[in-house]
Amino acid sequence: MQFYHGISSGVFCVIFDIYEKLVNAVLNFFNDYKKNLKFLLPIIFGAFVGIVLFGNILKLLFNSFYIQTCFCIIGFLIGGIPCLLKKHTKRINLTSIIILLFTLFLSLFLVALESTSNNIENINITLSYQHLFFAGFLMSAGIVIPGLSSTAILMLLGIYDIYLNAVSTLIIVILLPIAIGVIIGSIVFLKAIQISLKYFKQYTYYAIAGFVLGSVFILFPGFNFGLEGFISIILLTISAFLSYKMSLIEK
Repeated sequence: MQFYHGISSGVFCVIFDIYEKLVNAVLNFFNDYKKNLKFLLPIIFGAFVGIVLFGNILKLLFNSFYIQTCFCIIGFLIGGIPCLLKKHTKRINLTSIIILLFTLFLSLFLVALESTSNNIENINITLSYQHLFFAGFLMSAGIVIPGLSSTAILMLLGIYDIYLNAVSTLIIVILLPIAIGVIIGSIVFLKAIQISLKYFKQYTYYAIAGFVLGSVFILFPGFNFGLEGFISIILLTISAFLSYKMSLIEK
């Protein structure tokens, strides 16, 4: 389903307003490892429990109530954005809006690439360790930047099918340079985000908000008038309200 590769976990870290703390805790882990470990352990444990206990439940919801589940998550995402921007905005200006729109359209452009993946995958490429490392490096951007699709990045580079095949058959000579690229790229992009949040916090959060809004468009399953549509709107409204209220809680 589109949801599984359309929304990154970083999006929810942004909605819960812990993204900046998470970036700093990872990059500065050894500076105060006790404090950072205390912060990171509940997140890691929660992610593990969520995957183990709720993975099948979420799968069941998408299989049985796909449209309603999509609207619930859309409401959850939308509800957290106003408070997020309000917390990190000194004054709304044209530059902030342009940045938000740019990342929104970039997110939608990458989604369009995914929908035309067959054409992209037909690109002839020369596979080399350098190319695989570079792919992993750029792939890391989709991992650490909320709302940015690493799937679309690999498709754009023309190695998505190669990557999937390597994962399914454990082809180490392909996976190793990609993994090295991901590790180095994650450090580089996390550091860049940390610097951006320090010196250009408002612009950075508007850029992230654009990617988050892109996730909303990715999730949108269409709308049917009638009882199903009415229920979907109700669920969206409730989840948006709950998300907004939760985002008001000081972290």
